[in-house]
Amino acid sequence: MKRGAIFDMDGTLFDTEKLYWQAWLDVATEFGEEKNYELPTAISGSNLGEESYKVIRRFYPNIDAEAYLARVLVEVRQASERNLELMTGVEEILNFFQAEGVVMAVASSAPASVIEKNVTRSNLRGYFKALVGGDNVLNGKPAPDIFLLAAERLNLPASDCYVFEDSFNGIRAAQASGGVAIMIPDTVQPTDEIKRLCAAIFPNLNEARLAIKEGRL
Repeated sequence: MKRGAIFDMDGTLFDTEKLYWQAWLDVATEFGEEKNYELPTAISGSNLGEESYKVIRRFYPNIDAEAYLARVLVEVRQASERNLELMTGVEEILNFFQAEGVVMAVASSAPASVIEKNVTRSNLRGYFKALVGGDNVLNGKPAPDIFLLAAERLNLPASDCYVFEDSFNGIRAAQASGGVAIMIPDTVQPTDEIKRLCAAIFPNLNEARLAIKEGRL
């Protein structure tokens, strides 16, 4: 068993990826643009800053990307404040790792302050030794920086960490870091490229926990 575990937040710990998905589409209408259903997949897992601006401009070159992202974040924040749900198996896998002495971190493209707020509201803060946000690194996912920093804060090499992700960019970053990239698909299913980058793919964190417990991963 690895000594560390790093979790993405949106779509992995919390059922918020669907909120982002809807917001990316709805805000396009507010800006007078047609909804582009490829945008949510393309931007999922990207740093909520310059990386996201680049993706937004690729789809909507004539709008203010900064204003677009700001509006999306407002929509998601308001929705998550009304209802912040855990993904299936979160508490079970966190308790399992804690009992096994596996140290844990959250590494998300969201700002560190948002991670802190969400894990505290959900009574999960005590499980995590480190919280790393997209604002803590220069290069966002798919660059490996965020997972390398999370592993460093756990005092472990990334190769000694399971990395749980739901997004394509997240898996690319996890694999590039040298960590054990585990995909728990949420809003999108893995492509052939993504499957090749994954150490394993499970429908939920409970199945991942069982595989690790039984020595299959």
